[in-house]
Amino acid sequence: MTELGGTRALVTGATSGLGLAMARALADAGARVAITSRNAERAARAAADLGPDTFGLALDARDEAAVAAGVAEVRERLGGIDLLVNNAGIGMRTVNPRFLSDPQPFWDVSPDGFRDVLETKVTGCFLMARAVVPLMLDQGDGRIVTISMNEGTMVRRGFVPYGPSGAAVEALSRVMAADLADGPVTVNMLLPGGRGTNTGMIPDEMPAEARERLLDPAIMGPPIVWLASPAAAGVHDERIVAAEFEQWLAAR
Repeated sequence: MTELGGTRALVTGATSGLGLAMARALADAGARVAITSRNAERAARAAADLGPDTFGLALDARDEAAVAAGVAEVRERLGGIDLLVNNAGIGMRTVNPRFLSDPQPFWDVSPDGFRDVLETKVTGCFLMARAVVPLMLDQGDGRIVTISMNEGTMVRRGFVPYGPSGAAVEALSRVMAADLADGPVTVNMLLPGGRGTNTGMIPDEMPAEARERLLDPAIMGPPIVWLASPAAAGVHDERIVAAEFEQWLAAR
Protein backbone atom coordinates (compact mmCIF):
# COMPACT_ATOMS: atom_id res chain seq x y z
CA MET A 1 0.00 0.00 0.00
CA THR A 2 1.00 3.62 -0.48
CA GLU A 3 3.00 5.15 2.35
CA LEU A 4 0.94 7.79 4.17
CA GLY A 5 3.52 9.12 6.62
CA GLY A 6 2.40 12.54 7.85
CA THR A 7 -1.25 12.09 6.86
CA ARG A 8 -3.70 12.94 9.64
CA ALA A 9 -6.97 11.03 9.35
CA LEU A 10 -10.27 11.05 11.24
CA VAL A 11 -12.52 8.01 10.76
CA THR A 12 -15.97 8.04 12.36
CA GLY A 13 -17.69 4.89 13.58
CA ALA A 14 -14.44 2.96 13.42
CA THR A 15 -14.57 0.38 16.22
CA SER A 16 -15.87 -2.45 14.02
CA GLY A 17 -16.68 -3.48 10.48
CA LEU A 18 -15.84 -1.20 7.58
CA GLY A 19 -14.70 1.69 9.78
CA LEU A 20 -12.21 -0.41 11.71
CA ALA A 21 -10.89 -1.98 8.50
CA MET A 22 -10.30 1.44 6.94
CA ALA A 23 -8.67 2.81 10.09
CA ARG A 24 -6.38 -0.22 10.21
CA ALA A 25 -5.39 0.18 6.56
CA LEU A 26 -4.63 3.87 7.04
CA ALA A 27 -2.59 3.20 10.18
CA ASP A 28 -0.69 0.36 8.51
CA ALA A 29 0.15 2.73 5.66
CA GLY A 30 1.71 5.19 8.09
CA ALA A 31 -1.11 7.65 8.77
CA ARG A 32 -1.87 9.04 12.19
CA VAL A 33 -5.48 8.12 12.82
CA ALA A 34 -8.23 9.28 15.16
CA ILE A 35 -11.22 6.94 15.43
CA THR A 36 -14.59 7.67 16.98
CA SER A 37 -17.40 5.80 18.66
CA ARG A 38 -20.30 6.86 20.84
CA ASN A 39 -18.59 4.81 23.55
CA ALA A 40 -15.22 6.08 24.80
CA GLU A 41 -14.06 2.68 26.08
CA ARG A 42 -14.78 0.97 22.77
CA ALA A 43 -12.91 3.70 20.91
CA ALA A 44 -9.92 3.42 23.24
CA ARG A 45 -9.76 -0.39 22.94
CA ALA A 46 -9.96 -0.33 19.16
CA ALA A 47 -7.33 2.40 18.91
CA ALA A 48 -4.94 0.52 21.17
CA ASP A 49 -5.18 -2.48 18.86
CA LEU A 50 -4.32 -0.32 15.84
CA GLY A 51 -1.01 0.95 17.18
CA PRO A 52 0.66 3.91 18.86
CA ASP A 53 -0.21 6.44 16.16
CA THR A 54 -3.94 5.90 16.63
CA PHE A 55 -6.20 7.25 19.35
CA GLY A 56 -9.90 6.93 20.06
CA LEU A 57 -12.45 9.37 21.34
CA ALA A 58 -16.15 9.43 22.15
CA LEU A 59 -18.11 11.38 19.57
CA ASP A 60 -21.82 11.32 18.80
CA ALA A 61 -22.04 12.45 15.17
CA ARG A 62 -25.70 13.43 15.70
CA ASP A 63 -24.78 16.10 18.24
CA GLU A 64 -23.43 19.45 17.02
CA ALA A 65 -21.63 20.26 20.29
CA ALA A 66 -20.07 16.79 20.48
CA VAL A 67 -18.87 17.07 16.89
CA ALA A 68 -17.34 20.50 17.49
CA ALA A 69 -15.56 19.31 20.64
CA GLY A 70 -14.36 16.09 19.00
CA VAL A 71 -13.01 17.82 15.90
CA ALA A 72 -11.24 20.39 18.08
CA GLU A 73 -9.61 17.58 20.09
CA VAL A 74 -8.47 15.77 16.96
CA ARG A 75 -7.09 18.97 15.48
CA GLU A 76 -5.17 19.70 18.68
CA ARG A 77 -3.74 16.21 19.02
CA LEU A 78 -2.87 15.71 15.35
CA GLY A 79 -2.10 19.30 14.44
CA GLY A 80 -4.69 19.26 11.66
CA ILE A 81 -6.95 16.95 9.68
CA ASP A 82 -6.06 15.89 6.15
CA LEU A 83 -8.68 13.19 5.67
CA LEU A 84 -12.21 12.78 7.03
CA VAL A 85 -13.85 9.41 6.49
CA ASN A 86 -17.57 9.84 7.13
CA ASN A 87 -18.44 6.28 8.09
CA ALA A 88 -20.58 6.49 11.25
CA GLY A 89 -23.92 4.79 10.81
CA ILE A 90 -26.25 2.16 12.18
CA GLY A 91 -27.88 -0.65 10.24
CA MET A 92 -31.27 -2.24 9.79
CA ARG A 93 -30.93 -4.47 12.84
CA THR A 94 -31.71 -1.49 15.07
CA VAL A 95 -35.21 -1.18 13.62
CA ASN A 96 -35.85 -4.79 12.54
CA PRO A 97 -33.51 -7.60 13.69
CA ARG A 98 -35.08 -9.95 11.10
CA PHE A 99 -35.05 -7.52 8.20
CA LEU A 100 -34.04 -10.10 5.59
CA SER A 101 -36.41 -12.91 6.51
CA ASP A 102 -39.29 -10.71 7.65
CA PRO A 103 -39.17 -7.31 5.88
CA GLN A 104 -40.98 -4.61 7.81
CA PRO A 105 -43.17 -2.16 5.86
CA PHE A 106 -42.28 1.47 6.32
CA TRP A 107 -45.50 2.21 8.20
CA ASP A 108 -44.43 -0.18 10.96
CA VAL A 109 -41.07 1.50 11.48
CA SER A 110 -40.95 3.50 14.69
CA PRO A 111 -40.34 7.24 14.26
CA ASP A 112 -37.53 7.05 16.84
CA GLY A 113 -35.83 4.25 14.92
CA PHE A 114 -36.20 6.18 11.66
CA ARG A 115 -34.71 9.32 13.17
CA ASP A 116 -31.80 7.52 14.79
CA VAL A 117 -30.66 5.92 11.53
CA LEU A 118 -31.10 9.11 9.49
CA GLU A 119 -29.54 11.38 12.07
CA THR A 120 -26.55 9.12 12.63
CA LYS A 121 -25.73 8.74 8.94
CA VAL A 122 -27.04 11.85 7.21
CA THR A 123 -26.98 14.50 9.90
CA GLY A 124 -23.72 13.01 11.15
CA CYS A 125 -22.06 13.31 7.73
CA PHE A 126 -23.28 16.90 7.45
CA LEU A 127 -22.13 17.94 10.91
CA MET A 128 -18.72 16.29 10.58
CA ALA A 129 -18.02 17.80 7.16
CA ARG A 130 -19.37 21.17 8.30
CA ALA A 131 -16.88 21.18 11.20
CA VAL A 132 -13.87 19.83 9.29
CA VAL A 133 -14.03 21.53 5.88
CA PRO A 134 -13.34 25.08 7.15
CA LEU A 135 -10.17 23.75 8.81
CA MET A 136 -9.13 22.10 5.55
CA LEU A 137 -9.82 25.26 3.57
CA ASP A 138 -7.66 27.24 6.00
CA GLN A 139 -4.77 24.77 5.63
CA GLY A 140 -5.22 24.72 1.85
CA ASP A 141 -5.79 20.98 1.43
CA GLY A 142 -8.06 18.18 2.54
CA ARG A 143 -10.09 15.16 1.51
CA ILE A 144 -13.55 13.98 2.47
CA VAL A 145 -14.64 10.39 1.81
CA THR A 146 -18.28 9.49 2.39
CA ILE A 147 -19.11 5.81 2.87
CA SER A 148 -22.20 4.85 0.90
CA MET A 149 -24.06 1.71 -0.21
CA ASN A 150 -25.30 -0.05 -3.34
CA GLU A 151 -28.11 1.71 -5.17
CA GLY A 152 -30.21 -1.47 -4.98
CA THR A 153 -30.04 -1.34 -1.20
CA MET A 154 -31.38 2.22 -1.19
CA VAL A 155 -34.71 1.15 -2.68
CA ARG A 156 -35.03 -2.41 -1.42
CA ARG A 157 -38.30 -3.56 0.10
CA GLY A 158 -38.29 -3.33 3.88
CA PHE A 159 -35.17 -1.16 4.01
CA VAL A 160 -36.65 1.97 5.56
CA PRO A 161 -34.82 3.85 7.00
CA TYR A 162 -31.43 2.38 6.02
CA GLY A 163 -31.93 2.67 2.27
CA PRO A 164 -33.13 6.27 2.30
CA SER A 165 -30.20 7.21 4.54
CA GLY A 166 -27.80 5.98 1.84
CA ALA A 167 -29.61 7.90 -0.89
CA ALA A 168 -29.52 11.06 1.20
CA VAL A 169 -25.82 10.65 1.96
CA GLU A 170 -25.03 10.30 -1.73
CA ALA A 171 -27.00 13.45 -2.58
CA LEU A 172 -25.27 15.28 0.26
CA SER A 173 -21.86 14.16 -0.96
CA ARG A 174 -22.59 15.35 -4.51
CA VAL A 175 -23.73 18.74 -3.24
CA MET A 176 -20.64 19.07 -1.05
CA ALA A 177 -18.49 18.21 -4.06
CA ALA A 178 -20.25 20.89 -6.12
CA ASP A 179 -19.81 23.47 -3.37
CA LEU A 180 -16.09 22.61 -3.17
CA ALA A 181 -15.45 22.38 -6.92
CA ASP A 182 -12.19 23.98 -8.08
CA GLY A 183 -10.98 24.30 -4.49
CA PRO A 184 -8.32 22.53 -2.42
CA VAL A 185 -10.72 20.10 -0.71
CA THR A 186 -11.97 17.02 -2.54
CA VAL A 187 -15.07 14.95 -1.85
CA ASN A 188 -15.56 11.36 -2.99
CA MET A 189 -17.82 8.42 -2.21
CA LEU A 190 -16.69 4.89 -1.39
CA LEU A 191 -18.87 1.80 -0.97
CA PRO A 192 -18.06 -1.88 -0.48
CA GLY A 193 -20.00 -3.28 -3.44
CA GLY A 194 -21.67 -5.96 -1.33
CA ARG A 195 -22.57 -6.78 2.25
CA GLY A 196 -19.56 -6.81 4.56
CA THR A 197 -19.07 -8.69 7.80
CA ASN A 198 -19.31 -7.30 11.33
CA THR A 199 -21.81 -4.58 10.55
CA GLY A 200 -25.37 -3.76 11.58
CA MET A 201 -26.47 -5.23 8.25
CA ILE A 202 -25.85 -8.86 9.27
CA PRO A 203 -28.98 -10.45 10.75
CA ASP A 204 -28.60 -13.07 13.45
CA GLU A 205 -30.51 -15.66 11.43
CA MET A 206 -28.21 -15.52 8.36
CA PRO A 207 -27.20 -19.10 7.39
CA ALA A 208 -23.53 -20.08 7.56
CA GLU A 209 -23.29 -20.57 3.79
CA ALA A 210 -24.58 -17.03 3.23
CA ARG A 211 -22.08 -15.64 5.73
CA GLU A 212 -19.29 -17.23 3.75
CA ARG A 213 -20.24 -15.08 0.76
CA LEU A 214 -19.94 -11.81 2.67
CA LEU A 215 -17.24 -9.36 1.69
CA ASP A 216 -14.31 -9.01 4.05
CA PRO A 217 -14.30 -5.42 5.39
CA ALA A 218 -10.59 -5.33 4.49
CA ILE A 219 -11.72 -4.77 0.90
CA MET A 220 -12.09 -1.10 1.87
CA GLY A 221 -8.38 -0.82 2.69
CA PRO A 222 -6.76 -0.34 -0.74
CA PRO A 223 -9.21 2.32 -1.99
CA ILE A 224 -9.22 4.36 1.22
CA VAL A 225 -5.42 4.36 1.35
CA TRP A 226 -5.28 5.36 -2.31
CA LEU A 227 -7.79 8.17 -1.75
CA ALA A 228 -5.57 9.50 1.04
CA SER A 229 -2.41 9.26 -1.05
CA PRO A 230 -0.70 11.74 -3.40
CA ALA A 231 -1.88 9.60 -6.32
CA ALA A 232 -5.45 10.74 -5.67
CA ALA A 233 -4.66 14.46 -5.74
CA GLY A 234 -7.41 16.21 -7.68
CA VAL A 235 -9.72 13.19 -7.74
CA HIS A 236 -13.11 14.73 -6.99
CA ASP A 237 -16.79 13.78 -6.99
CA GLU A 238 -16.14 10.11 -7.80
CA ARG A 239 -18.20 7.11 -6.68
CA ILE A 240 -15.81 4.22 -6.10
CA VAL A 241 -16.91 0.62 -5.51
CA ALA A 242 -14.29 -1.17 -3.41
CA ALA A 243 -15.04 -4.58 -4.94
CA GLU A 244 -14.26 -3.08 -8.37
CA PHE A 245 -11.45 -0.76 -7.31
CA GLU A 246 -8.61 -2.37 -9.25
CA GLN A 247 -10.61 -2.33 -12.49
CA TRP A 248 -11.74 1.26 -11.86
CA LEU A 249 -8.16 2.35 -11.20
CA ALA A 250 -6.84 0.59 -14.29
CA ALA A 251 -9.44 2.32 -16.44
CA ARG A 252 -8.50 5.83 -15.29
